[in-house]
Amino acid sequence: MTRYINTFQNFISKEALSGVILFLAAVLAVVIANSSMSAIYYEVWDSPFGFTVGDITISMSIMHWINDGLMALFFLMIGLEIKRELIIGELSSVRKASFPVVAAIGGMAIPALFYVAFNSSDPRGFGIPMATDIAFALGILMLLGTRVNPALKLFLVALAVVDDLGAIIVVATVYTEQIHSSYFLHAAITYALIWALNFKRVKTLWPYLILGIALWIFIHSIGVHATIAGVLLAFAIPISSKTDEKDFIQNSKKAIDEFEKHMDDIPILNHHQIDALENIANGYDRVQNPLVKLEHNLHGFSAFCIMPLFAFANAGVIINFSAMNTHLSIVLGVMIGLLVGKPIGIFGLTYLATKLKWVQKPNSLSWGEIMAAGFLGGIGFTMSIFITQLAFEDAALIGAVKLAIFMASFLAAVIGVVLILIFGRKSKG
Repeated sequence: MTRYINTFQNFISKEALSGVILFLAAVLAVVIANSSMSAIYYEVWDSPFGFTVGDITISMSIMHWINDGLMALFFLMIGLEIKRELIIGELSSVRKASFPVVAAIGGMAIPALFYVAFNSSDPRGFGIPMATDIAFALGILMLLGTRVNPALKLFLVALAVVDDLGAIIVVATVYTEQIHSSYFLHAAITYALIWALNFKRVKTLWPYLILGIALWIFIHSIGVHATIAGVLLAFAIPISSKTDEKDFIQNSKKAIDEFEKHMDDIPILNHHQIDALENIANGYDRVQNPLVKLEHNLHGFSAFCIMPLFAFANAGVIINFSAMNTHLSIVLGVMIGLLVGKPIGIFGLTYLATKLKWVQKPNSLSWGEIMAAGFLGGIGFTMSIFITQLAFEDAALIGAVKLAIFMASFLAAVIGVVLILIFGRKSKG
């Protein structure tokens, strides 16, 4: 259990710092897009790159490689987080999961309804205000330090996990236009092989990752957004380790005793000590959970490479408020959805469900803090931008929606911080 607690703490710290870096990358992208380097900026992302595997040729712009390729790794990490939370985390029991699940459902449904209310004739962008950027939200909490109740962080993470699952379902089912069914069999066989590894209790990660690449190629060829391959792969990664923790402790103690037994005055390790260290290292590899190990390895790369790169590539929008006026109903749908729909959905549905005794509010959280979490949930940014790119093709419209996301996310963050400062229970350390 201690290992899982440490994993969660590492998740919080990395995700929070990632939010700060994300903000800097986004600001830099906007500055460059509105400078004399604007043409070069867009030209780089539109540059083509591709490869051929057998009779399958995949060629995309660098922008699409980031959004379809690197983001598949990001979705792999999200899938691992979801599976971990479902098995051992805050979503592992009905009692634990009910409150954040209700909050997440409200935080997805109400913003979507607000968007549809403004765009009933063309509701295609309804998924944009449904998303929450947990990295930005936790980054803000990190900056507030001990003013933040630790239970609020836990609630926000659990809520975001369910929110991410909802976003994945929307991407997979709504934003897929043309299906090439001839590749379904290829993808199904590949995924069956991945699960066969799981059933055969294969704990080594590289076979899963190799087959995962093949799965990504086939899903991309089908026409479903290729990032879904990352989520499917995550669900098949085993969570149990090769060796028991008690066996690891016992074997490690023996190796340490062996190491100490053969200490001498020579300032280099002898072969007995080297063998003892190798036994400890081998035990370390065997006692690690494959899922947690892969999540840990991916998290730093995702937090400090994939997400900042995604933000830098996608946040570069030319500030043009006339485009916002041209597409006012969509802009209002996004802004009202994030800024009003999110807090109403998260706070309102949990409050109603609590009064009806469907769920129980954690005693460690106040309703003021839940309202603050509702506004922090209105920080859409990364996933909102990602869904915008899938929902629309017109560059001016995409730019207008991005500006709406930026403005709504900023205002939601400010209100969330104010509410935390007013209602927040201080951390004890």
